[in-house]
Amino acid sequence: MPQLSPTAPAPTMAGAPATATATAPITAPATGPAPAIVSAPTGPTPVPQIRAITLHAAGLTLSALLAEPVDVAPRAVLVALHGGGMRAGYFDSRARPGLSLLALGAQLGYTVLAVDRPGYGLSAARLPRGLALEDSAPVLRAALADFSARYATGAGLFLVAHSYGGKLALAAADAFGDALIGLDISGLGNRLAVAPHQLPGPGGQGEWRKHWGALRLYPPGAFRLGQALLSPVPEIEAAQGPSWPERYPELAARVRVPVRFTFAEQEQWWRHDEEAVAELTRPFASAPVRVDHQPDAGHNISLGWAARTYHLRVCGFLEECLLARDAALPQRRPVGAAL
Repeated sequence: MPQLSPTAPAPTMAGAPATATATAPITAPATGPAPAIVSAPTGPTPVPQIRAITLHAAGLTLSALLAEPVDVAPRAVLVALHGGGMRAGYFDSRARPGLSLLALGAQLGYTVLAVDRPGYGLSAARLPRGLALEDSAPVLRAALADFSARYATGAGLFLVAHSYGGKLALAAADAFGDALIGLDISGLGNRLAVAPHQLPGPGGQGEWRKHWGALRLYPPGAFRLGQALLSPVPEIEAAQGPSWPERYPELAARVRVPVRFTFAEQEQWWRHDEEAVAELTRPFASAPVRVDHQPDAGHNISLGWAARTYHLRVCGFLEECLLARDAALPQRRPVGAAL
């Protein structure tokens, strides 16, 4: 959910992305002469390329941004889904080095795929009114099947979603089976903090400060660069917005993988008080779920100073999900089953 202030100052960023390190396997001590010490490479860290690609899905062409790790197979694929009125570039902030999820994820060994949802980017001309949530979910699944047939996916897919993108992640999650590792959703709840008529729609993006919070939370240049990310909210998408609190429990109950919700400190579209959080987590009968709060951030976390901190936590949660898989107890084999 975006909206930019025409008078907002421009932003800056600091900090270079961290680099993933591999742990050597433990081996028995050598009995011969001590091995020679091998120095670590001293050259610059390879910089991942971020490029535009297309995905084919159920007769539609979706646009996307792709970043892959350099010279190594990916540990997994982070699939990033933007919110209403934005584009895939939401996850590729250029306001300061270190803020882009695409660049950071690829440097840490993941492939990052940021998809323009149906009704945005290349598919907007074919879908001028957008798609209903229930129709967007199979399109996303088909697009990711196309991607998986052409690119390495490592341990599987991990959905990172912002705002309305979180609705699509929850709606599509139950159909991915074992290929889905987990969900990390920011800027989405199930109890509105505003009246339904205040939600963004085709006639406007809604009150801009609810999207952004305090201006100090964004580096100089963020608002100017963000102008290129804005896109009209499709009519059908906007029409379904007020009904989300009623639709949410059924979709959440179908999820079978770990889920993490993050609310920015200055989130203003969704309630995130103790009572609201309890109601948010209650429907997840078959999946572990937790709720975090991101200090020093507004609704558009990935465009602010907090982007790097939040994205590192996203990758940390992905690693926790992979660890839980690796350390899971083996399922008991039924008595009499063939080995």
